[in-house]
Amino acid sequence: MENQNVTISLPKNLLRQAKHLAIEQGISLSGLLVQLLEEATKKDDEYKKARERHLALLDTLDLGSMGKAQWSRSELHER
Repeated sequence: MENQNVTISLPKNLLRQAKHLAIEQGISLSGLLVQLLEEATKKDDEYKKARERHLALLDTLDLGSMGKAQWSRSELHER
């Protein structure tokens, strides 16, 4: 995979902590950022796929109303 350099601006304290975290994990700061971004995008992709599956499942359910309410608002709120 081809890499592309980017410039980012981070708060100094966050950058210092991230460098220490990368050192503790034995990877570079770039490697740590790649790892975190891959995890974030994977979670987002999985969420989108699960959402689509569930929406498709909802379309297959028959709740007996044929998509139309069999009651009126006033009937629901009768006193």
